[in-house]
Formats: sequence, C-alpha cells, structure tokens
Amino acid sequence: MVSENKYYVGIDVSKNHLDVCIIPDNQSLRVLNNCEGHKKLCRKFKKVKPLVIVLEGTGGYENPVALAMVHQDLPVAVVNPRQVRDYAKAMNILAKTDQIDAQVIARFAEAIKPEPRFVADEQRTVFEELITRREQLIKMRTAESNRLDRTHSLEVKHSIEAVLELIESQLQDLDAQIESTVKNSPIWRAKDNLLQSVPGVGPVTARIILAQLPELGKLNRREIASLVGVAPFNNDSGLTKNKRKIKGGRRLLRHKLYMATLVATQYNPIIKTFYNRLLSNGKAKKLAITACSRKLLIILNTMMKNDTAWNRA
Repeated sequence: MVSENKYYVGIDVSKNHLDVCIIPDNQSLRVLNNCEGHKKLCRKFKKVKPLVIVLEGTGGYENPVALAMVHQDLPVAVVNPRQVRDYAKAMNILAKTDQIDAQVIARFAEAIKPEPRFVADEQRTVFEELITRREQLIKMRTAESNRLDRTHSLEVKHSIEAVLELIESQLQDLDAQIESTVKNSPIWRAKDNLLQSVPGVGPVTARIILAQLPELGKLNRREIASLVGVAPFNNDSGLTKNKRKIKGGRRLLRHKLYMATLVATQYNPIIKTFYNRLLSNGKAKKLAITACSRKLLIILNTMMKNDTAWNRA
C-alpha cells in the first residue's frame, strides 16, 4: 500500500556534510557533501517523492547538491536563510544544532511551501562565481586605493601600487572571461542585448542580472520585486504607522540596480518622468530612487517575459 503522506524535506548545508530531515515521519540522516552523498540523497528522495526540498543559500555550498537534485527532476527550492531564521523565531525555536536546523527547514517547507525554483546549471554557477570574484576585486581595489591616499612611506606606496597593478590585470582577465561567456552563449547573448537596450542598464548591471536573477521573466511583478529586495514591507505596530521599508533580497543585485536607476533618472524617459513626478509630489529623493528601481525592475521583467527589447518610441 502506498503511503498518502505528503513529505517535505529540509537540508542543512555545511561545507562537509548535509543534514537531512524528512517530515512528517521525522526521518533524519547525514551524508557527505560530495558526489556520493548527493547520489544517495537523490535515490532516497526518488522513493519518498517529497512535495518540496528546501535548502538555505549558504554562499555556494548548496549548489552541487541542488544541481544534482535538479538533474533528477526533484522539486528543489533554495531560500534566503533570513526567511528560515524568521520562521524559527516566530515558532520560538531557540536551540541550534545541525539536526535541529534541518528539522526547522523541513517545518518551514511544510508551513510556507516555497515554490520549487529553477537552480543554476554548472555554466551559470561558474558565471556567477566570475561575477562575484569581480566584485571582490573591485572592493580590494577601493581599499588599496584608500590606503595609498593615506600612506607617506615610499616603500609602502610601491607595495600598494604593485598590488593595484595586479588587481587591474586580474580585472581585465575576468572581464574578458565574462564577455566571452556571454558572447559564446546564444541565449545569454540575446538576453544581454535585451537588457542593455534599456537606457540606464550597462554591461556590468546586465551581467549581474544574468548571473544572479535567472527568475527574471518567470515571476510576476510582486514576486520579482520581493526576490530582489525592492518591494516595500509594512512596518506597523498597533496604532503606530511607520514608513514602509525594503529588506532582504539579493544585496549585490539590488545595489547595481540602484546605481543603474540613478543613470536611468537622467537618460531613460519613462524612469525620468516617473522620478520627477514623485519628487514634485513631495517624495524624498532616496525613496523616489527606490520606487524607480522597482519600476525599472518590473520593466525588465516584462521585457524578458515577452522577449521584447526596449521600445524607444
């Protein structure tokens, strides 16, 4: 007789291990975070047939197992760790071990039922790592440049300048790899051209969107705004009505979208008109920029969904 239980899986990911909880039976197991461990989990889940398997985004350690499960057509959802932490607080779950974390993630999966989402394939994973490394080098260059401005010792200046020269060389190599990756993929090349057709969206923003927002064009306007972190949330308590705030989302993506919006308020006719109207209605500049970021994102989402480039008319 086949069980009619609806199964939900939570996986706590670490560098070396994967701790798994399957509810409602509270089955627990630990496997190594390697190919053999991934195969073992896939065989297990194929038998159990869970409605959703939830993992937290943990800086990349979740990618190999998520990819392995996606290749087996298993319903995988990689969620923001903040969502799980907030759920645990709401349920007053204060204890913390790997097994408890896996159980909390499984209970989160059962309660919230996050939509299984497309997980990046190997090519996208490599591409995202190139983008991430580029941002790391940009930060390093800024830090070293600031040190150079504050340094008086000639010897130290020469050391900093040597590091800056190396960083610039690395950046040139990375930019060439990123450009080659986009140009060698017909799908990404078409999406890159579509994104860059929008006034305000340059190569850097377009490539970060390609790497970090595969959901673009697949979600509705509210979902995509919430995913990126430009959707305002209520911040009310009792009779107190506070200003709505944006929170969560994908920090690097949100930052680059904000910078693109600053350009768009000057050169994109739709965003410029919207921005000026908000200011004339008394909206603070920073809030107006945030609203314009959301509008720009929704425009990009619609364009990607309809596979239609920017209409300059």
